[in-house]
Amino acid sequence: MNVSIAEALRQASRALDQAGVADARREAGSLLSHVMRRDRTFLISHAEDQLDEDEWKLFENAVARRAAGEPTQYITSVQDFFGRNFRVTPDVLIPRPETELLVEAALELMNPNAVVCDVGAGSGCIAVTLLCERNDARAVAIDISEAALEVTRQNAHELLVERRIELVRSDCFDELKPETSQFDLIVSNPPYVSANMLAGLQREVRDYEPLVALSPGEDGLSVIRRLLTEAPQFIQANGHLLFEIGFDQAEAVKELVNPDIWTLSKILPDLQGIPRIVVLQKH
Repeated sequence: MNVSIAEALRQASRALDQAGVADARREAGSLLSHVMRRDRTFLISHAEDQLDEDEWKLFENAVARRAAGEPTQYITSVQDFFGRNFRVTPDVLIPRPETELLVEAALELMNPNAVVCDVGAGSGCIAVTLLCERNDARAVAIDISEAALEVTRQNAHELLVERRIELVRSDCFDELKPETSQFDLIVSNPPYVSANMLAGLQREVRDYEPLVALSPGEDGLSVIRRLLTEAPQFIQANGHLLFEIGFDQAEAVKELVNPDIWTLSKILPDLQGIPRIVVLQKH
């Protein structure tokens, strides 16, 4: 079947739009760029070029997967984060723009030769980015999932920071010992979606992203409670704990902060003005 790039994009855009996919044209372009291993500029400038049979079959399959709800990032295995390409798989959450705000806040607090712990590392986007931005820093990346840690390992390797990161399979801090693990900064994008909010998530999130990384059940605060109570023994005096929270959790989190242990420095808003990043300093 002879199909030009332009016609393939038209057909895919129509199919994705009918399936309820937002920005169908852009999504179709991303999928075809991935299949052809060409950038969008090439697709535009070579609109009348013909796809070969293998490319067409791969593109049809990718479009069908996206139309069924699978996120583009899992189909292409790539997501941009802080200006870098990160490998993603269905074993990890897809990095989001609001988490870049967590990285920015952490960078402002990192002293020379900082030692950082990333709890629930997933793709490693937080820890690896911090190491890329600060070439004198070191990090420990923790995750309960060995499959997620393998994704972190690959990203650390591809972004040339693997010698400065240690990977630990652990449920929060269970496998660490305070006498040997002391950090200047602990960062986390923990699971925080409450159980009653799961059904209302976008299908791409609800049906495809790992549940263990999305929700701890109940009110969504159980892992955050653990961070607040367990992190102090692993943080140096005057060190910091930063973590992401849900759109409606700011007041509940404030109530959980023990003023005898922590100073609540600030809760930073995301790009929509929603309180999103909690910044605490240990006394």
